[in-house]
Amino acid sequence: MRLRALLDTDALGLKLLGGEGELDRTVRGVMTTDLRDPSRYLSGGELVLTGLAWRRDAADSEPFVRILVQAQVAALAAGEAELGSVPEDLVVACARHRLPLFAVHESVAFATITEHVVRQVSGERAGDLAAVVDRHRRMMTSGPAGGGPDVVLDLLGSDLDLRAWVLSPTGRQVAGPKDAEPGLTAEVRAKLAAEHLAATRTGRRAPHRVAVGATTYSLFPVRGRGQSPVPPQGARALQGAGAGRDARETVLSDWLLAVEADAGDWAEERLDLLYGVTQLIAVERDRRDAARTVRRRLAQEVLELVQTGAAPAEIAARLRVAAPVLLPGLGAAPHWQVVVARVEWADGDEQTGRVAQTLLEEMLVDPHATGPEQSDRIAVAHTGEEAVALVPLPAVSSEHDGSEAGVLAETLLESVREPLSAGLDGDGRVTLGVSAAVHSAEGLRGALEEARHARRVAAARPGRVCAAGHQELASHVLLLPFVPDDVRRAFTARLLDPLRDYDRRHRAELIPTLEAFLDSDGSWTRCANRLHLHVNTLRYRVGRIEQLTGRDLSRLEDKLDFFLALRMS
Repeated sequence: MRLRALLDTDALGLKLLGGEGELDRTVRGVMTTDLRDPSRYLSGGELVLTGLAWRRDAADSEPFVRILVQAQVAALAAGEAELGSVPEDLVVACARHRLPLFAVHESVAFATITEHVVRQVSGERAGDLAAVVDRHRRMMTSGPAGGGPDVVLDLLGSDLDLRAWVLSPTGRQVAGPKDAEPGLTAEVRAKLAAEHLAATRTGRRAPHRVAVGATTYSLFPVRGRGQSPVPPQGARALQGAGAGRDARETVLSDWLLAVEADAGDWAEERLDLLYGVTQLIAVERDRRDAARTVRRRLAQEVLELVQTGAAPAEIAARLRVAAPVLLPGLGAAPHWQVVVARVEWADGDEQTGRVAQTLLEEMLVDPHATGPEQSDRIAVAHTGEEAVALVPLPAVSSEHDGSEAGVLAETLLESVREPLSAGLDGDGRVTLGVSAAVHSAEGLRGALEEARHARRVAAARPGRVCAAGHQELASHVLLLPFVPDDVRRAFTARLLDPLRDYDRRHRAELIPTLEAFLDSDGSWTRCANRLHLHVNTLRYRVGRIEQLTGRDLSRLEDKLDFFLALRMS
């Protein structure tokens, strides 16, 4: 607001004593003080209110006014209650330094002036920014001309004095204000992401307020297309949105807006404004998801070909299509790695492939990179229960076999273990497996098996977030990709054909039961729960398997044979 507007409000009881030519100055805040030197509490643009208790004699006015001018305050308002009138020496000092001076009638409380100024300034800032946000939303919806979320965050800083960052669910910075120095450290980002995951997963009301050291942050979820928008009746109606099962489906993929402020006592209008900002940022997130569609489709096609045993020439043709998309400008065919991820919830829900897909896309981005475009070279497909990433690597030199190139299992977890572990505590876990690099279509089937076996090794470890690489696999697993096809067929036929024939004739499920039994490490209880069977029914099925094959599933050797047969089939 302008100083001139203060004189137009009779209820404030202000009388101008000097500074007529400076009434177009902008008031950005208000402060009441009787300190002789209040400079440490001034940031510029304030209307300073004083009862003159700092003044002992006429000589005190000049240094006091000089301090205010150096702090670049907008004006001074002196109360008449203490001395009956504003001293002439103060009027002279203000005139000398061109500082506007008001007299406050003794019947007007400073609190009345403060409330009026704060209400006007906050309302004008919020209204101005709301208009900018609305205009920016229209620009971003129609195309990239709006400039992305960084511009919106800069507006929050310049118009509302709010520092804010957009973070991924693993704590990676997607966007931030250009002039926010110092920025958020990796430790702070991980803490904020962990608190956001935990709060969203448990259905706590947003915004989530988090204290990190002496600083309080307010966390707002960024909801994409198809999720609950900000309702017309205001922000508070949205605070409980996203709880329950729907939150599980997005908690590991949603961005968050972290604002360096305590939103606990914010007015409804300001909360609505911040939720409007999150919707604007969601436009960028939706655009990123749309850009991934082609890469996801390519990965899905390759995965289906590999899993169905398609000819290497057909897989190679798909890879030739994928390589220019994932590595534009690359001349030679790249090497490839396969990364498998699985998200498991405590209640046994196994349809988590899409959740794992979006999480894996985020985890494969360089944790030190900023912006959403860093994932443009990652293709991730999914099945019902797992995500499979096809990661292209630049071709290595001939003297290097590629075994040490590319993604390393533990490196994937370095920056995400803390936020994901805290966010999933008590409800879920994430496990990953990483293959060695391969340089041809023939090697992809083996790489997929290798990554899946590595993930099983990781799943056997304690902890909410675990990973294993191909270096940790047992020797028999490493040999699987190199077993000739005729040997594979003969070995699996001897063990599995009797079970397949029985399933076909009796509409039984011996093969799925065998897979689940081995997947549960021979635990009767876990396997029965997984198949939703009574333990006695499970024992009957396992007995039938042993009868038809002449094997004993209590023996390690027979378990291993069945395990290999299933993996090679």
